Amino acid sequence: EVCGVVIFRWVLLIVLLCVSARAVDRSNFKTCEQSAFCKRQKELKPGQSPYRALLDTLELSDSRITLQLINDNNKVRLLLELYRLQGNMTRVKINELKPLKPRYEVPDVLISDPFTETLSVVSQDENSLVLSLGGKDQRLIVSAQPFRLDIVEGPQVLVSLNSRGLLAFEHLRARKDTSKPVELEQVTEQENIKEEEDKPGMWEETFKSHTDSKPNGPSSISLDFSLPGVEHVYGIPEHADTLKLKNTDGSDPYRLYNLDVFQYELHNPMALYGAVPVLISHSTDRTMGIFWLNAAETWVDISSNTAGKMMFGKILDFVQVSSEAPQTDVRWISESGIIDVFIMLGPKPADVFTQYASLTGTQSFPPLTALAYHQCRWNYNDQEDVKSVDQGFDEHDIPYDFIWLDIEHADGKRYFTWDPSKFPQPKEMLQGLMDKRRKLVAIVDPHIRVDSGYKIHNEILSKNFYVKNKDGGDYEGWCWPGNSGYPDFTNPEMRAWWASKFAYEQYEGSMENQYVWNDMNEPSVFNGPEVTMHKDALHGGWEHRDVHNLYGLYVQKATADGLVERSGGVERPFVLTRAFFAGSQRYGAVWTGDNAAEWGHLKISIPMCLSLGLAGISFCGADVGGFFKHPSAELLVRWYQAGAYQPFFRAHAHIDTPRREPWLFGPENTALIREAIRQRYALLPYWYQLFYNAHRTGYPVMRPLWVEYPDDVATFSIEDEYLIGKDLLVHPVTDEGATAVTAYLPGKGEVWYDVHTFQKHDGEQSLYIPVTMSSIPVFQRGGSIICRKDRVRRSSSCMENDPYTLYAALNSQGSAEGELYIDDFHTFNFEKAKQFVHRHLSFSANTLSSRNLAPDSQFSTASWIEKIVIIGGSQPSSATLKNADGTESALEFEFDSTLAVLTLRKPGVNAAADWTVILR
Repeated sequence: EVCGVVIFRWVLLIVLLCVSARAVDRSNFKTCEQSAFCKRQKELKPGQSPYRALLDTLELSDSRITLQLINDNNKVRLLLELYRLQGNMTRVKINELKPLKPRYEVPDVLISDPFTETLSVVSQDENSLVLSLGGKDQRLIVSAQPFRLDIVEGPQVLVSLNSRGLLAFEHLRARKDTSKPVELEQVTEQENIKEEEDKPGMWEETFKSHTDSKPNGPSSISLDFSLPGVEHVYGIPEHADTLKLKNTDGSDPYRLYNLDVFQYELHNPMALYGAVPVLISHSTDRTMGIFWLNAAETWVDISSNTAGKMMFGKILDFVQVSSEAPQTDVRWISESGIIDVFIMLGPKPADVFTQYASLTGTQSFPPLTALAYHQCRWNYNDQEDVKSVDQGFDEHDIPYDFIWLDIEHADGKRYFTWDPSKFPQPKEMLQGLMDKRRKLVAIVDPHIRVDSGYKIHNEILSKNFYVKNKDGGDYEGWCWPGNSGYPDFTNPEMRAWWASKFAYEQYEGSMENQYVWNDMNEPSVFNGPEVTMHKDALHGGWEHRDVHNLYGLYVQKATADGLVERSGGVERPFVLTRAFFAGSQRYGAVWTGDNAAEWGHLKISIPMCLSLGLAGISFCGADVGGFFKHPSAELLVRWYQAGAYQPFFRAHAHIDTPRREPWLFGPENTALIREAIRQRYALLPYWYQLFYNAHRTGYPVMRPLWVEYPDDVATFSIEDEYLIGKDLLVHPVTDEGATAVTAYLPGKGEVWYDVHTFQKHDGEQSLYIPVTMSSIPVFQRGGSIICRKDRVRRSSSCMENDPYTLYAALNSQGSAEGELYIDDFHTFNFEKAKQFVHRHLSFSANTLSSRNLAPDSQFSTASWIEKIVIIGGSQPSSATLKNADGTESALEFEFDSTLAVLTLRKPGVNAAADWTVILR
């Protein structure tokens, strides 16, 4: 075994060195043409739908309507279920009426069964059925032949299903040449089904050296959606591509299939590490969403068209459609499972975020420290290295909260262990960090070294928790430790066992300031097809093809559960994952994977994280500096400046790259990086408040401009700048040698203030901004109040009780408002015991006040207000502080008439108190 592992590692090292020297090898990953089901589906021609709705099969109950569809070519019947959901959503499910065996329906992603509202029949004739969807004159029109669904509001078509006739549902069938007996009942169920000609790849498919046995035969599904009046669609992460999704006519569709892609290329639709099948459409009239709940390999085709080309049936009796109106058509194609789609009807961006959050949950609320700066590389060598890097931050006066350990920290890549020569005393190392109020993240990957001397492997083996191969034996593949087994995370018993392994008495050497990183959880299998698991591997009764995109979510869920359990349910966890799916936002953070130290990768980090935020995952970041290759000093500085204004802020680097701690690029660059990190720490109160609101509402933290300015067409394609919340606009410098950037400041009648100079600018203009290496263009919206902590210390935990400074930027009416949120920063007490402070801050008519937004909550804070900065106002003759008990005192102030900035010093009020400042 030892000899084999050594040989494997040499081969692996050679492969990695080759890979790291160039871009991804595209030949390792399928195109649609090479994916048999995608190729079959793409051969279908629009306008030739064989499906007919059998309206006489209609059944109506309080919560749903069902009716049958028939494919007139092969006589297969499908069951259509329609639901009206609370919150202005419609659910459409299509399954075989009587399948040979059950088809997979995705569990655990929806947080509960969605609440339904009553559907009622408005009218019916021989070829159509009209259903009422409740308020605003919304109706659902079912056209019988060919089958089609239209959701309309008044005279406007909002969305049409199967209007292009591309619904396709490959029914489960017995293989013609099989020797296996088919049960009599199954024969009876299928006796009216017409024989269909087998096509290549239906029953077996080979890609490179790998053969997929496909024991269940063809099972793919497809459905098209038409969005009249829509030119801009977004979402379906993860792709290294533009924020606005591209037209895929004549090219591969966007692919959703979690894959380990080394040094991915930019601007193509190939699959990456995660998949969220949520697409958002936006126009000046409406924002809507489509959530395609399917965990199998999925392709999404997007084409632009003009409305009316595919109009037929009863729909024309109800609506007026301009043949010149823009239209976007979206087609979803999945390899297996059923059609289960949620149509989120908005109509505003905020409504779509709320609707999606009601289905899959909101972003988990991280501990404050997780929003601070993280220092990582593959790998910090040993305990002394960790101690030296930790001291380096103190010596160079740079704050940080987390240091990270990659795979080399474990004993022979055996996760939940420590290398005895490199990390002989992990608790001593962790205690040293804890003494400075800092933390550590250690990687725990979901591939388990097959080794009879490894406790974790032996327990999984004894409990029969490994994924099986098609023949029923334990599935094994190559990963970092060599020969590895893959725990079946779809099994709730397996997940509970995994969670128990994070208990302090189980994970020897771990402490409460140690958190976790789940990498390689696509799952990555170095010698597997497309560097992942064989699709005919088995998870209980289901094939891997059915559950593939769920695997990473389950890994992160089990790990997060483990961190919560080890604290007795008290502490909020922090878990980073590379693979993800819809609902992953409930369990922690994601990052954009193995990027490169190139300017293009810095630029693409913005639309990648914006896309994730639109699909519910706010806690996103990219490896600062790039994972592969070595950044120039200029690129590294610019990446720190950009990363400081993205939700997850972590530097990371490949094992073969030179060291790049922030102080290794000369004193000038050290100072620039220090300043960027310090800006992050000063803004932590604002980040924390935004994550609290995201946790409550599902609203993204980092958001495209159009989310806040939905009527401004100029914002619809902007992806080089973004908003943090609604009040900070950031335009990072992402071009080499840049001496200026042009930022678009939105909002007619609004004003924006440069946060560094307080210079005032009007909205709805493109602003030319000269930049130097120290520039990070950031603007605060007039009309907002943002809370900062301007005393930056070595970690965020050291700043918990420090005072706040309020920055009130006035709008053109001389008013502003904002929020302040405070809790204990790390436990669930904010939810369980209502222990938090939530204040509304408002400035109007020369009066600034703090009002309690949560009168039934109980929490005290040592923090106070040490300074108030009012930007864009006029000079007062006096400033008076009025306390809740009615006492008054005069405040010292200064006024800069050049910038119109008023600074009030030391009001000294507790941050949780009611108070008012009156300017005269």
